[in-house]
Amino acid sequence: MNWAYTFSGLSVGLLVGLTGVGGGSLMTPLLVFLFGFKPAVAVGTDLLFAAITKTGGVWVHHNKHSSVDWKIVGWLGLGSIPSALATLYVLKHLMDVGKETTGAITFTLGVALLLTASALIVRSILLSRAAKLNPIDDEHSNPENAGRFKHLQIPATVFIGVVLGILVTLSSVGAGALGTVALLFLYPRMTTLKIVGTDLAHAIPLTAVAGLGHLSLGNVDLMLLGSLLVGSIPGIWIGSHLSAKIPEKILRPILACVLMLIGLKFVLQ
Repeated sequence: MNWAYTFSGLSVGLLVGLTGVGGGSLMTPLLVFLFGFKPAVAVGTDLLFAAITKTGGVWVHHNKHSSVDWKIVGWLGLGSIPSALATLYVLKHLMDVGKETTGAITFTLGVALLLTASALIVRSILLSRAAKLNPIDDEHSNPENAGRFKHLQIPATVFIGVVLGILVTLSSVGAGALGTVALLFLYPRMTTLKIVGTDLAHAIPLTAVAGLGHLSLGNVDLMLLGSLLVGSIPGIWIGSHLSAKIPEKILRPILACVLMLIGLKFVLQ
């Protein structure tokens, strides 16, 4: 057990609880820059970390709030799981060229962080617009008939899944903020609670498949994973309770700026 890793898990858990942003956009850069882990190991470990920590959240959303649209989860998974497996296949056959693999993961991580930072800003705009639309709150409503591109919603959702599958497998970033923004754009009349629950439910199989794939490639540090989990679980609980006391309009722009700077460093290095 390394207490520095545990403290990092606690810190990231606090921020995730406060802002709702996926831990990948915070945890992976921390492991690379602060602790010096190789990008591939940081990504692989964080993917399994995400799969475990998100499971409790989906349990609450499904059982307590009934806020998961499993049909949309299926469409997303139809694109993301095959693309994640294909990405892992490519990574496996690039393992002999370690520099190229590391370079691809580092660059993708930077791009994903820049997209996530942009998504944090766009997300607040889309949420305010969605509120003005007076979203349908009926649990039995059919949101796919109420959003944009009625005839293209299913293929567009599958395509978003494909993009997320590639990004998440290469960088461990994107399943949270980017997935939420995509769903808000495609299904503007879905309630925010349902958007979050659906995106969270899709993230679990995606991060689990990608994480287990990285484990088979030797890109997971199990001691690190255990230390992070010990800190993050209480961190998320504390952060969730503190979130009502700190205005989101203050936290999100700061977080977006930090992610933008980290993303630029990854892309340019």
